[in-house]
Amino acid sequence: MVEEAPIIRAGSGSGEQGELFPDSSLPDELVGYRGPAACQIAGITYRQLDYWARTGLVSPTIRSAHGSGSQRLYSFKDILVLKVVKRLLDTGVSLQNIRVAVDHLRRRGVQDLARITLFSDGTTVYECTSPEEVVDLLQGGQGVFGIAVSGAMREISGTIHEFPAERADGAEIVPNPDDELSRRRRTRAIG
Repeated sequence: MVEEAPIIRAGSGSGEQGELFPDSSLPDELVGYRGPAACQIAGITYRQLDYWARTGLVSPTIRSAHGSGSQRLYSFKDILVLKVVKRLLDTGVSLQNIRVAVDHLRRRGVQDLARITLFSDGTTVYECTSPEEVVDLLQGGQGVFGIAVSGAMREISGTIHEFPAERADGAEIVPNPDDELSRRRRTRAIG
């Protein structure tokens, strides 16, 4: 029998996902990114992406590949989960235990994900949403690694707009209005 890594939950949510992409700086749920862009944004190899999609660890929710020549489309949330998987792998967590954590993350909306931090001792994955729980996790004396999902979310949302995207429904993507940060980046890039 295979033992699953426990996920410790702090409190329970309302069960309602709400709006998937509540922040206007994040792409809407029909905007997707092809495999090579998803790899660059998440910091993984295409081989990892392909393996994880084929084994169901992180499958694209916008469009999966159907035969030769078709392109998978990954949503913002998919890319966020890819980045979390990469960070968990980097801390030494097994793919088997990561699968348990990913199943838990899939049930969460982006708003929920922004409020949690995942901790790992290299074997077990813990979820933390309050400072009190962090204290409880550290009392055992075991070293843990923290992955702030909101930090990964900020990283992705800061760079995702630099990559080509497409809508699953074929409609044109309307760029967000210019903000100060976008203008500064463009000015810096132009020189």
